[in-house]
Formats: sequence, structure tokens, C-alpha cells
Amino acid sequence: MSHRTRSEGAPHTDGPVPPGRHAVVVGGGLAGTTAALALADAGVRVTLLEGRPRLGGLAFSFKRGDLTVDNGQHVYLRCCTAYRWFLDRVGGADLAPLQDRLDVPVVDAARPEGRRLGRLRRDPLPVPLHLGRSLAAYPHLSLADRAKVGRAALALKGLDLDDPALDEQNFGSWLAAHGQSPRAVEALWDLVGVATLNAVAGDSSLALAAMVFKTGLLSDPGAADIGWARVPLGDLHDRLAREALDAAGVRTETRTRVSSVRADGDGGWSVDIPGETLRADAVVLAVPQREAHALLPAGALDDPDRLLGIDTAPILNVHVVYDRTVLTRPFFAALGTPVQWVFDRTDASGLRHGQYLALSQSVAHDDIDAPVADLRARYLPELERLLPRTRGAEVLDFFVTRERTATFVPAPGVGRLRPGARTKAPGLYLAGAWTATGWPATMESAVRSGVGAADAALGALGRPRPRHLFALEEAA
Repeated sequence: MSHRTRSEGAPHTDGPVPPGRHAVVVGGGLAGTTAALALADAGVRVTLLEGRPRLGGLAFSFKRGDLTVDNGQHVYLRCCTAYRWFLDRVGGADLAPLQDRLDVPVVDAARPEGRRLGRLRRDPLPVPLHLGRSLAAYPHLSLADRAKVGRAALALKGLDLDDPALDEQNFGSWLAAHGQSPRAVEALWDLVGVATLNAVAGDSSLALAAMVFKTGLLSDPGAADIGWARVPLGDLHDRLAREALDAAGVRTETRTRVSSVRADGDGGWSVDIPGETLRADAVVLAVPQREAHALLPAGALDDPDRLLGIDTAPILNVHVVYDRTVLTRPFFAALGTPVQWVFDRTDASGLRHGQYLALSQSVAHDDIDAPVADLRARYLPELERLLPRTRGAEVLDFFVTRERTATFVPAPGVGRLRPGARTKAPGLYLAGAWTATGWPATMESAVRSGVGAADAALGALGRPRPRHLFALEEAA
């Protein structure tokens, strides 16, 4: 049974609503929800179709007893202008605030206790001086490595992100050629890169890695300030998103699988769902690449099989509930241990007693299919190494969530496989973090793709861009 939501509220537009046009958006993740809102805001009648019982794609929440659990820890940066627009649009910006200033505690389990903590922080100075004092005092690098990191950062800043040759090179080789030791890669470049790219430097496209570091660390002093949801992700990406869609007049159908997308002879489109065929002037496919490949009509792309060449990579999240507080900061990153990033999710989950920690483990090929008992035996002792207060604490719950296809693999050459929003079939558009946004597979990339698909569709439908959507030019 599909879940239908309708609204009598007026769409959020800048002027009169032109009559007539109808768009169908397939997929209710961030890309699809963004496209639906942008189209509705421009006065287009929109139907949003999602096969799951909820919106939000891979950034969602579920109930486990009294806990509300995010399937994985998601963060964003101040430079993520499109995702920040999305939060504003659904009324959730206050629920996912940014740090006042970048501050990342980094704990090295291999160092003696009492000397394990380092911090990556910024000062209120111009780029690149904003990180100078932090790197100069960063205890996890030698003096020689700290000096060489600065030189590599300046070389990275000089790269031209529009140069297609960058996509054919791997980031690890580039770092080695610019004097970066294995320790520097581990303690700095991969500390950031693994979390944002879901790949180690040697397996990452130089183009995507350079984009991450240039935009996040070398564009504006505050660009890398970190934001994260202080509520369950489902509150933002499902509940608030539905409310915004309802208010914009979007018909939202969950638990609704699309079986085919067909071009009509009159220039329109037919979208088949159980018990109904929807007619549309434009269709946005905002689904994963393999699902998009299965739905694409013949001739929509010159080489549709290239979508199948965009491989996927897993992310594992380990969830531990203790009977007491064992971590006094909101999060930290770790070195010298299998543990990567640890977040305190106690308040967001609704836990009343004890503390709930979530470990976000990217590049999780070795662990993604491991039995829970094996993961418990692997990660609980590591937390005892990192957090002395856990040694006398009782573990009340231990469970894992697995996203086997969490992101696309940012390997060298992936750029030529990622399609743009427009297809060769008039009226058919693509969206998703895997499309050609220039970003790795992040919430930012997903929202940007939805904006791009909506923009392309509005041009074809003869509808003006809503001013509020493009108020931040970067979001386009």
C-alpha cells in the first residue's frame, strides 16, 4: 500500500504559479527530495516516488528498543553550501549546527597515555595561515613532516580542478612525489580523506582528493568547520523533508516501486508503478547507478553500461551503549588503531542513562561481512585502549549497521564514468551523489545533483528558477 501525502498549501515560489507542467521524481533520497522541492518551488506539479517506507536514502534513522539510531554517522562542512541550503529549506538548520571553528581531537593509541591527544584547529587568519599554528604543534607528525605538509598543501592549492588529467592520477602517488611520508599520509591526509572519500589516498582519484582538500581546507578559513545532526537523521531527511514537500504541494508516494520509464510519442513520459501509470512532462531518476541503468530507456545515454563501471564501497558503523559516560567530547578521530572516528550520539538517540557511542568505519571491506561477535571482540578492546573510562564500564548494547554500497568508489578514472544531469532523451534527467557533481559521494554531492537536475528540467519546461534556490551561487 503506498503512502500518499498531499498538501493544500501554496508552493514556495517567487511569483504566480504557471499551470500545466508535471514532473515525476524517482527516488526519495537527498537528491530526489531536493529535485522535487526545487521543481515544486518553480510552480511545477511534482510526484515523488520512493520504494522504501521512508525518505532520506542512505542517511536515515530507525528504532532499536527505546533508541533512535542513525544507520551511519554523517557530517558536513561549512563549505557544503548546497546541503546547508537543504537544511534551511526543510527548516532543520538549527538541528544540525556547525562548529564555531574547526576543532578535531586526534588520539593516537600507539603513543603513551597522557601524550596521545593532538588537535587540528583553525585560527581566525587568512588561508593558509589559519592552519599554520595547529600543524606546527601537531604532535602526530615529526618536525620534518610538518614542514613538508605545508609545501604539499601549497602545491595542492595550485592544481587546476578543471584539468581532466587529474582524474587519471591517484592521490597517494601525488603525495609521495611531494614528499609526504607514510606517517604523514596516515596521520593527516588519510585522516581526512578516508572519511570524505571512503578510500585511502592510493586508491583515490587525484581530482576528487584535490577537490576535497582545496575546497575544505584551502579555500576559506571557515570552510572545514564541521556540522552534524544533534537529532536523528530521520528528523531532518524524512519528517522535516515530508513537511516541506507537503507544503510545496508535492504528491509523495513511499513503498512505491517504479517498474519502467517510457517515452510517449507526444514528447511526454509514462512512469509505471503498481496499479497506476503516471504521465509526466519531465522525469528525474534520482536512484543509485545500477537502478538508474535498469530504468534508462534505450538511447538515453551513449554508453549506459558505463554506469555499471562505477563501483561501490562499504561503510560499517559500530554502535556501543555503555552504562556510564566514557567520552567527554562530542567526537574524536583515532590513529594507531582500527577505530577511525567516534561520535557521542547519546542525546540524539534519546538515551536517558549511560552513553551511546557510534564508530564510523569507512573503507570497511575487511569488516563489512564479519559476524557481530567478531566485531565486538575487535572493537571493544580498541575502545578500552582509547578511552580509559570504558575499562570499568558495562556494555549494555553492541550492534552494527552495514551499508555495503554506501558510496561510489572514487578511483582514478571515475570522472569519465559519471554522467551529467541531462540525458539524450528530452525530458529525462539524472540525479544522485554518483553523477558528475565534481564532489565525492557525500550529502553535498547528492543535494547538488538534485539542484542540477531540477535546473536542467526547469530550462526545458520553460519555468523560471526560484530565486531562493539559487541565492547561493555555489549550490548551482
